[in-house]
Amino acid sequence: MADPTPVIAPKSFEMPKIPSFEDPVQERAYRKQRLAAAFRLFSKFGFDEGVAGHITARDPERPDCFWVNPFGMHFSHIRVSDLILVNHKGEVIEGNMPVNAAAFAIHSQVHAARPDCVAAAHAHSLYGKTWASLGKLLDPLTQDSCAFYQDHALFDDFTGVVLDLEEGKRIASALGNTKAVILQNHGLLTVGGTVDEAAWWFITMERTCQSQLLAEAAGTPIKISHENALLTQQQVGNRLAGWFQFQPLYARIVREQPDLLD
Repeated sequence: MADPTPVIAPKSFEMPKIPSFEDPVQERAYRKQRLAAAFRLFSKFGFDEGVAGHITARDPERPDCFWVNPFGMHFSHIRVSDLILVNHKGEVIEGNMPVNAAAFAIHSQVHAARPDCVAAAHAHSLYGKTWASLGKLLDPLTQDSCAFYQDHALFDDFTGVVLDLEEGKRIASALGNTKAVILQNHGLLTVGGTVDEAAWWFITMERTCQSQLLAEAAGTPIKISHENALLTQQQVGNRLAGWFQFQPLYARIVREQPDLLD
């Protein structure tokens, strides 16, 4: 796997790597800390829309369970201790608050269909839902947008708030093996092998939607060629790159809002 960004560094410097854990307790703590941080960042970036939106992280010991935000709690208030553990039957295992039914309907099916993915992120962000109303995929217009080149999908079957498990299954089917799916007339959903990766793909996909909307409003954008878009996708769209891009954001939000770790 390619390094996320070529760097010039001292010989003694080692690039950070995605951590691995032998102790599931430590791994659970890591995932929950990243999950709480992702909610704080989503709020900071304006991705919150009332009570809509959810990010989930699979539990390392119970793969049929995932951690999720409490229904009705603002993203900016979520701490590690607030996270709810729910199983694929829709039962709350840990926590004393309810879970968004749409979060369960979507994320339970995505997690079931994608055992390679630890996390999934969905929100009603402004540019994501605006782009989703067009019912089309993103074009390779910028280096950043190439992260999604031939690696995102479209779900074009909007039927209202997702409360039916069968619709969750259809979303998971549309997602396939890609890192993201555009939910037509709804918003964006991203997945990753880490919480860090899933959160970063959402952040950069939202900005990619904004960029293409601006470019198309200004004129006729020039697309990157297939060969160069594919090469760039391999450079900026791999899992290590997704994880690494989140690390400065994690450090920033923890320094600014350390209570999220409580």
